[in-house]
Amino acid sequence: MGFSLQLQEITFCVLLLLVLSLLVALYKTKDHNKNKCRRSPPEPAGAWPLIGHLHLLGGANKLLHRTLAAIADEYGPAFWLRIGIHRALVVSNWQVVQECFTADDKVFSTRPKFFAVKLMGYDHAMLGLAPYGQYWRDIRKLAELYEKCIENGGQALVEMKERLGDMAMNIIVRMVAEKRYFGSGPSGAEESRQCQKALASFLYFVGVFMATDAVPFLGWLDVVRGYVREMKKTARDLDCVLGRWVDEHRRRRLRGRIEQEEQDFIHVMLSVMDEGEVSADEADTVIKATCMSLILAGSDSTLVTLTWAISLLLNNPHKLKKAQEELDVQVGKHREVKKSDIKHLFYLQAIVKETLRLYPATPLSVPHEAMEDCTVAGFHVPARTRLFVNLWKLQRDPCIWSNPSEFQPERFLTEHAHFDVRGQNFEFIPFGSGRRSCPGISFALQVLHLSLARLLHGFNLERVSEELVDMSEGPGMTMPKATPLEVILVPRLPSMLYG
Repeated sequence: MGFSLQLQEITFCVLLLLVLSLLVALYKTKDHNKNKCRRSPPEPAGAWPLIGHLHLLGGANKLLHRTLAAIADEYGPAFWLRIGIHRALVVSNWQVVQECFTADDKVFSTRPKFFAVKLMGYDHAMLGLAPYGQYWRDIRKLAELYEKCIENGGQALVEMKERLGDMAMNIIVRMVAEKRYFGSGPSGAEESRQCQKALASFLYFVGVFMATDAVPFLGWLDVVRGYVREMKKTARDLDCVLGRWVDEHRRRRLRGRIEQEEQDFIHVMLSVMDEGEVSADEADTVIKATCMSLILAGSDSTLVTLTWAISLLLNNPHKLKKAQEELDVQVGKHREVKKSDIKHLFYLQAIVKETLRLYPATPLSVPHEAMEDCTVAGFHVPARTRLFVNLWKLQRDPCIWSNPSEFQPERFLTEHAHFDVRGQNFEFIPFGSGRRSCPGISFALQVLHLSLARLLHGFNLERVSEELVDMSEGPGMTMPKATPLEVILVPRLPSMLYG
């Protein structure tokens, strides 16, 4: 009886697979007939059933943006990939990017859904990863409030610490939740380490290949590999820290009126939520998801960009000296650099731009997804196609940039002086472009400019040996340095300015 039942189950599974295979074949035939008169983007050979081109992209030692750049050299600036059951359009040419984010901007305004973001990002409630729609538009308005907080002088600036990560974390968390972790005692440091560890885990898992994202019915592999368990733990840890912040702010509001100068971004969001018809649970989810988006975007990308900038300057000491000479002329040596000084530091701004050109914080843009059929570069692109922009290759295009792999900040003072980072010059879009571009550009630039200016103004920087700093790129969403950065810092200002 047991054998007979097992045989029936096997027979049913075989028949089910046959039916599914037939349906897939019919669908492909129909799709082919429908699109045979339409021009499709070129596609690399060697796609396998179910997994598509994944076997061409993987490998622990492969950097995805470089792999895709090599494919673009062979197949052109717009080509198709099959990532599991999903189509993806990969572009790396500024004219094609301009078409995507102008004529087809609304078409590509949504984001694909990812398993890691569902588990750890409040089910896609985070601003940068939320699907396009009314919720995203409402949260975008909250992010614009955040920008206004910065413009009104609500930021807290922190002196350069031993680790750039501590500095970035302090600045962003102080802005969002009026907390200073490092230097605030053991309890604050412990909570900060918990928060940093959970954020690092979030970024790691968002960058890890999840089987369920490519082939949904293979999701059990993510369970077997332990990813689901670890992501749920990360989600709990983040929710614990963020929930504690929101609760603290609610208690402060209940105790009395919060003065304007004491208000941080959580206070602003609570005020907005109080004015709307939103339940407390829904409001908390929105606030926590938005805070996490801002902290992730602010701390990690700031750390990565500052690390690359310092590495580039250490390998180009004459450019480092030029930046310090500009600081000495514009600021002097008897006070610290202020926010108001930045607009006069043209060479420093050029250094930041050139760093973002060579080492964009995310070498591949956060993927977009087509909401309807469209045409890109003369190619038919069906709805639900995922769009990846290879920023690393785009910003090293030899047709646009002379000596594209060399560190030349001067290019942004001469032939490319008119290039801005806000997405209007499609040859240079480190923060993306269109309606889904990074909402925190002003904050990111302010932190980058001021942090780098204070470091270069306050210290002479030296390499630990005669050898050049290793500029190898590491894997990950935000392209970290493959090796740790070690620097000798020598104070160059009066001792009273280091208090």
